[in-house]
Amino acid sequence: MPHTRTAPATLPNGDPMLVTRVRPPGPPAATFLRRERLLRQLDTATSRPVTLVDGPAGAGKTLLVADWLARGRLPGPAGWLTLEESDNQPGTFWAYVREALQGGVPGLPDEVGAPARAEHVEPSLLVRLAAWINDRPRPLVLVLDEFEHIDNPRLTGQLHDLVRHTAGRLRLVLVGRREPLLPLHRYRAAGELGELHAADLALSRAEAAALLERHGLHPEASTVDAVHRAVSGWAAGLRLLALAAKDTDDPEAYLGRIDAEQAALSDYLLAEVLRTQPAPTQDLLLRCSILGRVHPDLADALTGRRDGRRILDRLHQDNAFTEALPDGWYRLHPMFAGILRLHLRAAAPERVDGLRVRAARWLADHGQYRAALEHAAEGGAWGLAAQLLVDELALGELVAGHDAARLGDLFSGMPPAERAPAADLVRAAVRLGREEADDALRILARVDPLLPEQQPELQLAAAFVRTEAARLLGSAALADHAARRAHELARRVPSDPLERHPELLALVDAGLGSALLWHGRLDEAQAALESAVQAPPSPATARLRHDSLCRLALIDQLRGRSGRAEQRVREADEEADRCSLPPDARTPVRDLVLAATALERDESADARRALRRTTARPAPERDPLVTLGNAVIGAGLELARGRPDAALRLLAEAREGALADRPSDWSRERLAVAACAAHLAAGRPQAAVAALEGVPTRAPDSLVVAARARLAAGTDAAGALDRLRALRDDPAVGGATRTRALLLLAEAEADAGTGGPDSTRLLAQALATAEPERLVRPFRESAPWVRRQLRRRPELARAHTWLPGDLRPPSPGPAPTAAPAPNGRSADGRPGNGWHGNGPPPPTEPLTERERDVLAHAARMLSTQEIADELFLSPNTVKTHLKSINRKLLTANRREAVRAAVRLHLLDER
Repeated sequence: MPHTRTAPATLPNGDPMLVTRVRPPGPPAATFLRRERLLRQLDTATSRPVTLVDGPAGAGKTLLVADWLARGRLPGPAGWLTLEESDNQPGTFWAYVREALQGGVPGLPDEVGAPARAEHVEPSLLVRLAAWINDRPRPLVLVLDEFEHIDNPRLTGQLHDLVRHTAGRLRLVLVGRREPLLPLHRYRAAGELGELHAADLALSRAEAAALLERHGLHPEASTVDAVHRAVSGWAAGLRLLALAAKDTDDPEAYLGRIDAEQAALSDYLLAEVLRTQPAPTQDLLLRCSILGRVHPDLADALTGRRDGRRILDRLHQDNAFTEALPDGWYRLHPMFAGILRLHLRAAAPERVDGLRVRAARWLADHGQYRAALEHAAEGGAWGLAAQLLVDELALGELVAGHDAARLGDLFSGMPPAERAPAADLVRAAVRLGREEADDALRILARVDPLLPEQQPELQLAAAFVRTEAARLLGSAALADHAARRAHELARRVPSDPLERHPELLALVDAGLGSALLWHGRLDEAQAALESAVQAPPSPATARLRHDSLCRLALIDQLRGRSGRAEQRVREADEEADRCSLPPDARTPVRDLVLAATALERDESADARRALRRTTARPAPERDPLVTLGNAVIGAGLELARGRPDAALRLLAEAREGALADRPSDWSRERLAVAACAAHLAAGRPQAAVAALEGVPTRAPDSLVVAARARLAAGTDAAGALDRLRALRDDPAVGGATRTRALLLLAEAEADAGTGGPDSTRLLAQALATAEPERLVRPFRESAPWVRRQLRRRPELARAHTWLPGDLRPPSPGPAPTAAPAPNGRSADGRPGNGWHGNGPPPPTEPLTERERDVLAHAARMLSTQEIADELFLSPNTVKTHLKSINRKLLTANRREAVRAAVRLHLLDER
């Protein structure tokens, strides 16, 4: 029997939970304004699985949702949780969620469990929680207030999974200052997101008048208009004006002086609020206005006194201008602080920079790196700001962090006269963000002699910059040397900054992997990229991990392992979804791999669509790998259309254009081998052999094409056959390459006139090797010979019906149509729609529009869950459609169904 836990609630680390965080705040009785229009919007919004209420500080978000809960017209029982930065640890977050539900929703059983560690939550706990929510008779509401504190992608991925698996039984209400790291685009497209934004929360003119009346003020209509314009609908600003006006002898006259100019509002608050405070309080407020949050000790550092705690506590107790935070810090009201900053800059501009530098040093000494960095830069202490970035090992944030553009703009303002080593290293990193690798290396050459060996942080920053420059330049030697140096130095720096900034070494490994891949050193590239993939998940590593997985997929594809390549792409997509990576931040290498795998399966339409996607999105950087892949795969598509000369033109454009300044032996090999294949398709074997002259051919798939050219030209046939046999017997060779080698050997045996049985055996091996991944393209390349052999060996054709009908011999002849058996087949086991010919049978009945949609998504190799997410269906509904499709197409699984649909042109319009 489920029972309610009565033991005191504790966090995974043993600390007691703060019960105030799982209780909604109560609105102030006298002055609170109930806003019926927003309550009605919430009623409508919360009929959806997720509701977002976001807006600036003081917009009234929290009190609105608290009032909605108190009103009681909810879809079901509700739990409340006010979040803090410490809740970014999954175990802590879910422990508090459990406590919020425990307090607001009756019947949560102990069997659901509780996290044992702050940094981890078992997936089974979330499964049990979802099951309990799904079994409840009414939907359950969970409000997560101040959700802007949550930026752990692993945690938001878990929350998304809970929303997905509860299918609307959970009504999640997220309250915060910005949009959360959740796949909001999916929710919006599916109609599963209710939204209230700043524009909705802004006070209307009528609400502004009503709020003033709540404060005992009844101004003229023109005064209400002026006040409403001045605060732009901001509820907190209007409350501040109302409170101040009440303390004057003539509130109407005072409010009447407010207009849309910020200066009027500023003058008012300075005169009626700041100047009413004692001198030490005024001094503290002005100095601390440069801060978003202030600690009493930091206030003392800025004032040079020791009264910060007493003053801040009194301000908090006396009025709403200063808010006490749970962690011992205080926050000045944003509007009030902004006005104070303007006054400080106008009255004593020479003090502002000094205060910012003093704050930066205090914050840096107390582990507040980001805040310290901002204040140092804004205070003009560029040497300090650069040193903070280097010492924190955060230089990678300038290149790949989610805040890279803003940081780059910030440090772009660093004056050229600032020439400390740390400043030069930051300057070089800014150049890398602009893809100016040569400039970055020139700066390094100047600063290298100035880097003291006893400061490994500076040395590591230089090694990082050198690795990134090597990636942009495609220099494997430079990348290899710099990456080794970076990992050596990483063992000499403090571990804490490296743990806070996993993107630094991840960028080093990813840069090394990319440079090695450009030079065809696939084994070494794979090792480096796999190391990058192991970086801890974070907003700064999300794109790196996604990109590295896709490059690993490309390596698999280059080795002829299409199935493994597709699996890697799925892993990359899952990583991007978990981290809510927007579509335009995902690497085009992904679609390059999908285009290549589709081409190997002779699915030209899919390959063309994938290839178009690689150029449709704006690339964040120049990537010669994508340019090369577009040329080579595009040439393959032209060959599939029977246009070898068009293929050669594509290859020549790439070689002489975009790739002219970034050559490598490997890229020359890929282009030359593709040109060789085009000449062979045009019936020019001598030109095919000539295309390879002076180009080293080392990759297994290149050796197969070279062997084909030499066999066709009658040049070194014995040597070509020896190389093909070696590839056939090499266990490291992928399926596509082995299939081509076997086909060429079989064709050579048959042409020799001495190896009939051996030729058949080799052809059978080629078919068996290709079948698991349905590698049709190799057989298309040898189509005339394959057709002849399968006519002579019809048993092979019958054993491999996955081959397209135009490559297999026709059936012996139509047989009399028998009545279909109940299972959809005739008495002799043939399809029950009377079809006995070549190729796939026509559908037993037309596919519905939704079935065509499902089939089109299945053709993209999506999983059942992914199809469900894309089409906004349940997984069970997708399975039902797939069963119906298989029944209508007389296929056994989705792969066969896709192939039948392609041959029947059922997906041509999709």
